[in-house]
Amino acid sequence: MSPALPRTQSTPPPDVPALAEACLGYLAENPDELLAFMQVAGLDPDALRRTSGSPGFQHGLIDYFASNEPLLLALCANTGTTPEAFMRVWHRLNPAG
Repeated sequence: MSPALPRTQSTPPPDVPALAEACLGYLAENPDELLAFMQVAGLDPDALRRTSGSPGFQHGLIDYFASNEPLLLALCANTGTTPEAFMRVWHRLNPAG
């Protein structure tokens, strides 16, 4: 009889709003990173407040993290999300790659 393989629980990837909220939370805790995001996105504080929560803003946050591996890995380490789960969500938003 061969030993049973340990079961791995397959947790579904987070949904877009939850992942975007985690991204924004990470940026809020890291002001230098928040400033860099705002500069890349062309947002001032007022525009950030106005657009926060919109689908376009959520997608932009996820794109930003997906394009910055050190930032992505730091977010994943802090939230317990695997990079693979994060990128599955990104891929759903960008099926053409």
